[in-house]
Amino acid sequence: MVDFSGHLSPIALSANPRMVEAMTRASDVRQALEQVSRAYGFQGFLVMVVPGKTCGSLSESVVMTNWPQDFIAAYDAASMMAGSPVIERLRRSTVPFTYDTAQDSRRRSDGKGNAVLNLFERVNLKRGVYIPVHDVQGTRGAVAFGGNREAVSSGELKELTFMAGYLFSRLSEMKEMRNRGPVVLSRREIECLHWAAAGKTTIEMAKILDLSEYTVNHYLSRATRKLDSVNRVQTVAKAIRAGLIS
Repeated sequence: MVDFSGHLSPIALSANPRMVEAMTRASDVRQALEQVSRAYGFQGFLVMVVPGKTCGSLSESVVMTNWPQDFIAAYDAASMMAGSPVIERLRRSTVPFTYDTAQDSRRRSDGKGNAVLNLFERVNLKRGVYIPVHDVQGTRGAVAFGGNREAVSSGELKELTFMAGYLFSRLSEMKEMRNRGPVVLSRREIECLHWAAAGKTTIEMAKILDLSEYTVNHYLSRATRKLDSVNRVQTVAKAIRAGLIS
């Protein structure tokens, strides 16, 4: 289990990339999202893929959440996704926005406004924020934080947007790695990546490993291709996340 003690802030994430690299399981990302929720006074979080027009079920779109399962079941049983102004906004916009169930329910034209309001109030998810996100494959998603606190400030919205994008990317990378299967690196490739992670230059690695600079670069390039990376820094980061080097 990764230790996320303290305030998981945008500054902490950007200043300590190993905090994110240490997230190797979905449960690690879940723990981080729970911490963000608590730190900002929310009841919980929801990560979803933005549903298409033909999707009428919230449960089919949810990737990860700690919102009550009976809430999601009741939402779907009443077919509340159809006509939802929040879902429609997510489909057409990539701009983060706050929500207030009391206001949003009044904008519904299907007569389900009161039912939606009662459901969200029952689980203390009256107000919150939806943050559109996407991954490198172009999958559109959203991270929501909901609770019973006052509307988030513009500064809080910027911070939440940064962290939501970061954590959604980690989830997407984990899924991509699972779909590709395990990456196998040779002993020499691992050695070169180990020293690259330690900050050694190609010249220094060549001396340490008693290899030519050309050979070192060859091993690093081969590892980069295997890990589907664009540069050495990303290759090292992916190798750490995959547990190939420490």
